Amino acid sequence: MKKHGILNSHISKVLSDMGHTDQLTIADCGLPITKNIEKIDLAIRIGEPDFISVLKAVINDMKVERIILAEEIKQHNPNLLEKIQSLFDSSIEIVFIDHEAFKSQTQITKAVIRTGEATPYANVILQSGVIF
Repeated sequence: MKKHGILNSHISKVLSDMGHTDQLTIADCGLPITKNIEKIDLAIRIGEPDFISVLKAVINDMKVERIILAEEIKQHNPNLLEKIQSLFDSSIEIVFIDHEAFKSQTQITKAVIRTGEATPYANVILQSGVIF
């Protein structure tokens, strides 16, 4: 049994398979996920697990060089935006795109981790960095 890090075997495998610039989405329970993208569904009920808890666990195990957020989070969920930004240091590039473009971008990510989060625009795309 794994002693540290993410225990979910699906998330662990996706992270292990990622290379530089590959992307992974962490989403609220409402984000549409196309059939051709691996969906790792963690949602148990509304709010569980919450977005920030899942994001913290993933970034603890992943080298991130860039994050992508929907522009709309600034207006519709500024508290969550502040929490997200507090998790990353200034060397991490933060890119904002409109929500429709965000949904399109998720279609080329390695997987979408679906949380139980039910607040507006609680979605992020994490772009993998390189550890050397």
